[in-house]
Amino acid sequence: MSRGKTAKGTAIKQIERRRCVACRQNFPKSELKRVVKNSAGEIFFDAGGKAQGRGAYLCSSPACAAVVVKRRNFDKIFKCKVPDELYNKLVPSS
Repeated sequence: MSRGKTAKGTAIKQIERRRCVACRQNFPKSELKRVVKNSAGEIFFDAGGKAQGRGAYLCSSPACAAVVVKRRNFDKIFKCKVPDELYNKLVPSS
């Protein structure tokens, strides 16, 4: 029996998994927030998960959001200065 197939030979749908940039744990893609830098250099949240460009994923944990804001991880990932507005959207205002 080959990998990814059942005994009858039908394909098994694999769950796409991605890694959170803060905690480095793997999650199903649908559970993560995606931030994208497109070819025009714009950086934004991708709600649909299908936008063209370099993507980075973040889990929904408030602790992970705080780590990303503190370390400014998106600056390192996208190799450019990410606007503060994007980081402000991650942390709920008090």
